[in-house]
Amino acid sequence: MPGNGSCERLVEIMAKLRSPQGCPWDLEQTHDSLRRYLIEEAYETIDAIDSKNPEYLKEELGDLLLQVVFHTQIASEEGTFDIDDVVSGIVEKIKRRHPHVFGDVEVSSACEVVRNWEEIKSKEKEKPSVLSNIPKSFPALLYAYKLQSKVARVGFDWENIDGAFEKVLEEVDELKQAKTEGSQIEDEVGDLLFAVVNVARHLDVDPELALKKTCNKFERRFKYIESKSAQQGKSMADMTLEDMDKLWDEAKEKE
Repeated sequence: MPGNGSCERLVEIMAKLRSPQGCPWDLEQTHDSLRRYLIEEAYETIDAIDSKNPEYLKEELGDLLLQVVFHTQIASEEGTFDIDDVVSGIVEKIKRRHPHVFGDVEVSSACEVVRNWEEIKSKEKEKPSVLSNIPKSFPALLYAYKLQSKVARVGFDWENIDGAFEKVLEEVDELKQAKTEGSQIEDEVGDLLFAVVNVARHLDVDPELALKKTCNKFERRFKYIESKSAQQGKSMADMTLEDMDKLWDEAKEKE
């Protein structure tokens, strides 16, 4: 019998859980019902990466791997594919898309690798649009980033970041005008966010991760205000904005 550290052992355990002698909850699951857990585990893995904690990351990668094995077991029961098909598929794809490693193609930079990767992908699948195959379920910021990256590869892009910055300022003005007129405010907010994502892309910054870091920073500083106000015997409701701003600045200085 394979050891506990074997992927084969994990596959065996999942098959057991899905058997009539296994777990009722596991047996009831489908690809659709597991969808939310796959997304949650992916985000928890990102949190583990950000934590710089190897043990935490190891645990979350295990949880993420479990979701892959779970979906594969369901497919195996349906007779569509099994774990060997999944592994062989990704092995062949990796080798096919890295001809500079497994073939005789020569590259001089990471950018050239990406360009070759996209060319190989386009030959593998007939796509009606360069925007095909971007998952609709992506978070909005990531979706915008992917859209812009795809069209940039075929030349639909600002020549430099100056154009992207000017577009942000243009969208700010249009949002101000929309607010004054009381119309299309949501559309203009969306346009502004899309323009900011374009700036982030030109700066080689992932907007999803950048905003997440800012949210974490905001949360950390606000909790400092809550903690300090409690130490002072004050209720947040009784504090003035000036009082809270002062504590906010303290939190910034401590960072």
